[in-house]
Amino acid sequence: MTRAAGRAPGRRRVDARSNVERITAAGRVVLGTEEGSLERIAAEAGVGIATLYRHFPNREAIVRAVLDDILDSDVLPLIDDAEASATPRAALLEIAGRLLDLISEERGLVGFASDFATVAEAAIRRLSAAVHPLLVRAQEQDEVRADLTAEDIPRFLVMAVAGLGLPGTTPELRARFLTLIFDALSPTGATPLPPLAPEGDSLHTAISGIGRR
Repeated sequence: MTRAAGRAPGRRRVDARSNVERITAAGRVVLGTEEGSLERIAAEAGVGIATLYRHFPNREAIVRAVLDDILDSDVLPLIDDAEASATPRAALLEIAGRLLDLISEERGLVGFASDFATVAEAAIRRLSAAVHPLLVRAQEQDEVRADLTAEDIPRFLVMAVAGLGLPGTTPELRARFLTLIFDALSPTGATPLPPLAPEGDSLHTAISGIGRR
């Protein structure tokens, strides 16, 4: 009896972790259809709605978990692999292309949460921090203009999503215009960038604009 009681907390932790993983995976599947609901996610995960709410008390919590899963499983490994790349600018272009593909695949995320902007801002800043060392290396190799800063990265990502993440945009069109955008990062013939005015530019507001489309 004592041994069984001692094993119970560990068993509950394993079950809870399994439920969280299943619900997160189900969230990616369901929200990729643009017709997501909490009930559909629970059914896809094979859990009851009460179990879903126990781990994810609101829609924002599910979106946060799905975004973290996308970063951890699909995007950050590309950044890790790029550390050995001889051409960091090309690696940045590949990462940006993959990110846009994922956003297109996960279109239902944007409208699912009422406060998508706050959740997405945290994910974008996390991604930007991971990308920054690769950007610095590209600048050191004179592949990217030197006046691009860490503060520019999240805004650059949001602008790319706003322009190239529209429904119906084909992968070929995204690749074509992403190449054009990246050409603007070249130091050759670059016009010096105007200074940033942080107080006049809200990343949160920019993301909110994407969510209202």
